[in-house]
Parts: sequence; C-alpha cells; structure tokens
Amino acid sequence: MSKFRKRNKAKQDIPTAALPDIIFMLLFFFMVTTVIRQDKLLVEQKLPDAKDITKLERKSLVSHLYVGKPKEEKFGQEPLVQANDAFVRMDELVLWVTRERDKLDEIDKNAITISLKVDQETKMGIVSDVQQELREANALKIMYNTPQLVDKEQ
Repeated sequence: MSKFRKRNKAKQDIPTAALPDIIFMLLFFFMVTTVIRQDKLLVEQKLPDAKDITKLERKSLVSHLYVGKPKEEKFGQEPLVQANDAFVRMDELVLWVTRERDKLDEIDKNAITISLKVDQETKMGIVSDVQQELREANALKIMYNTPQLVDKEQ
C-alpha cells in the first residue's frame, strides 16, 4: 500500500457563462460607435468656418453634394461636382435629385434637403450654377455644410 495517494485532478474547465454577455456588449459597443462613411471623397474639401450653425433634425432627408477641385490630376484642375461616389455634370443634377427623392418615403419627398460641401477655394460661379440646377429640380431646401468656428481666445 502506497503511502501517497493520487491527488484528484483539479477541474480545468473555463467558466463560459459570462461569454455571451461580453460578446453582446462588444457587439453593441461597435454598433453604436462605428461611423460608416457613405461617400468616398473625390474632391478636395477644406470647408470655411462659420459662427452660427444649426443642427439638422432628420439626417435621413439629406443628400450630399461636394464641390471642389478633383484630387486626381486626370480629372483636371477645374472644380467639379461630386454626388455620391461619382462626378456629375450640371445637366445631370436634376436627374440626380429625382433619384435621391425617389429613395425617400412618399411623405418625405418634398422635404429633401441638399447639403452642399463646397471647398473654400472654389469660385462662386459653379456654386450658383448648382443652385440654379437644384432650383430647376425643385430642391429648394439647401444647406451649406461647415465646421463650427471655435474662438481661440476662450
């Protein structure tokens, strides 16, 4: 008879009861904090600052137009208009607005808001042309996108 007995092996199971809670907590965290970029910018954007800014109530009604000098030289040096992920000509803006309006619910179609993100180096002529085309497309609610000016003295 041996003097030493074999020890019972200790359980080496890893407790996994809290694992689903941790996974769902991480999932919710990433769902809340992730920002999905919708458009790939093809034009340079250095937006002018502004003091009085109002925040939009319903961002789902906003469609974005970007105006600025193209980032790639193959598109030239003149400012272009970008809608979604492609450049559009002035005569295509009415059709673009119609397509954007069709994406909205029937109730919200007249409440479409066009957000203009215009580079501060862009001449006003192309902006006026865009405004005329939007007026022709009956997209009368236009906003200019800008970051808020922060006073450095405070």
